Amino acid sequence: MSKFEDVSIVLCGEAGQGIQTVEEILVKAVKLGGYNVFSSKEYMSRIRGGENSTEIRVSSKRVAAYVDRIDILIAISKGAINHLEERISKDTIIIGDEKTLAEVEQEDVIKIPFLKMAAGIGGPIFANIIAAGALCSVLNVDKWIFDECIKAMFQRKGEEILQKDLKAGEEGYKIGENLIKSGKFDIDIEKDLKIKDEILLNGTDAVGLGCIAGGLKFMSSYPMTPSTPLQTFIAGHSTEFGMIFEQAEDEIAAINLGLGASYAGARAIVATSGSGFALMSEAVGLSGMIETPIVIYLAQRPGPAVGLPTRTAQEDLNLALYSSPGETPKAIFAPGKFEDAFYLTHHALDLADKYQIPVFILSDQYFADIYYNTPDIGLDKVKNQKYIVKTDANYKRYEITEDGISPRGIPGFGEGFVVVDSDEHDTEGHITEDLHLRNKMVEKRLQKLEGIKKDVIEPELVGNEDYKILVLGWGSTYGAIKEGMEQLERDDISFLHFKQVYPVHESTLSYLQKAQKTIIFENNATSQFANLIKLHTGFEIHQKALKYNGMPFSVEEVTQRLKGFTEVEGKATFFQNLSKSKISNARTRSVRRPKNKKFLEGL
Repeated sequence: MSKFEDVSIVLCGEAGQGIQTVEEILVKAVKLGGYNVFSSKEYMSRIRGGENSTEIRVSSKRVAAYVDRIDILIAISKGAINHLEERISKDTIIIGDEKTLAEVEQEDVIKIPFLKMAAGIGGPIFANIIAAGALCSVLNVDKWIFDECIKAMFQRKGEEILQKDLKAGEEGYKIGENLIKSGKFDIDIEKDLKIKDEILLNGTDAVGLGCIAGGLKFMSSYPMTPSTPLQTFIAGHSTEFGMIFEQAEDEIAAINLGLGASYAGARAIVATSGSGFALMSEAVGLSGMIETPIVIYLAQRPGPAVGLPTRTAQEDLNLALYSSPGETPKAIFAPGKFEDAFYLTHHALDLADKYQIPVFILSDQYFADIYYNTPDIGLDKVKNQKYIVKTDANYKRYEITEDGISPRGIPGFGEGFVVVDSDEHDTEGHITEDLHLRNKMVEKRLQKLEGIKKDVIEPELVGNEDYKILVLGWGSTYGAIKEGMEQLERDDISFLHFKQVYPVHESTLSYLQKAQKTIIFENNATSQFANLIKLHTGFEIHQKALKYNGMPFSVEEVTQRLKGFTEVEGKATFFQNLSKSKISNARTRSVRRPKNKKFLEGL
């Protein structure tokens, strides 16, 4: 019998076998059933074939991070077990069709005729719904809740299909009841009925809601994984919230369309990924030169070039930071939890308008796709400010001001003539090659950075303020680092999370200097953020935990790496203390050393 208080369920099968549909049903049903839920996925860049998997955590406590551990594996394809063999342990319960698992000989394997039962209902496609019903039954989710989730998803396909899906779910619940009676499972997850009223969303939804709250009016993009879901979100809600979505012919057209909309007075955003954004870099400079705001949602994936299209990475910080020719003030945000994604997106739109600059939101495949329940994301805490002025007959678009921010007018709002030009220009916007004026214009634009620095969001400290070891992370590493650190149960380790990575907050150096040891986690090979911190503070992070195989950090991996780093620290401290003791006592007595050679080697 396996007893679970935090259960990790993984479904694995080929692309096209409906894993995403099962995930959507399960996370909604589990949340409505009163359980905390988290899900993440990894998938190959193909329409059919390959092996894709989805992890769903169901827990008594809030969870927002990926784990390597698999408690229950639903093997939908024959290749599922080989695909996940490194994560399968002796404690993993494997459930699958009797034909799929025909050659699998393992103690905790449950073979069920899913395909045969599905054929009796109407076809193999219903096997997934049977499996989903079995899982919900084992998790003690009320049958009526599961049925409502089925209706919400399949009612649009007609009554005949809906009834077959409901029948498949019913068969699944019977299987689950038999599994419970067999003593194979003992789910001991505490229910909290308040959870059913909480919000269930993914990282893309959180950014999308931030767009709406921030007064977004125009989005233009070219589809590119993993930014496409945000494009779909905005397009799907455009009529309801008075937004325009334009699918451009390419990324160059997309960002220039956005700048055109912004010039006309609409808050605008573009969404893309690494190699797509590379095509936009010239227009980032255009935004800086004509001082027209634009927000760029950059959903990272492994590169260079096309890299791994459907995997995750934090490899585009440098790309965003050094994009565009010339010198252009900018701000870069990197949300790590849904509340941040909502607020930072709203803030990015507002900040871009205030300083008339390009602003980046760095996400990635992992953060864009994860789901979990949350009580609130702060819808009532955001307010929009207006920065557009009504022009008069003497209006000068690039008037030189003390803070570098010229009054921003738009065509048709007032009497002024709003001139913009990508060449260097005078205060009215006309082309100039006056070199003295050139100096003034460069200094005016760069002066904005001083104001932007005053608006930088301070990093979040998780843990004790009186720490000895400080762990750093940015963006989507938040959940795994937080939970991994908490599992160590050490008061001397704290976590500093950066939700704004540029400009670097002025408090960063004081946080770092306070620690005896610093450790950073990044999903890239060169520790891009650690290098940025060193550039701006002069501080060298002591240890770097880097991962760049396309997968996020798991909770276990964070814990193991922290243990490894801190054990090394403990050994170093022992020898430092030994050395100090030797020096201080050399004149009075000799140091008594361990005679056991193995003892020293073990250190």
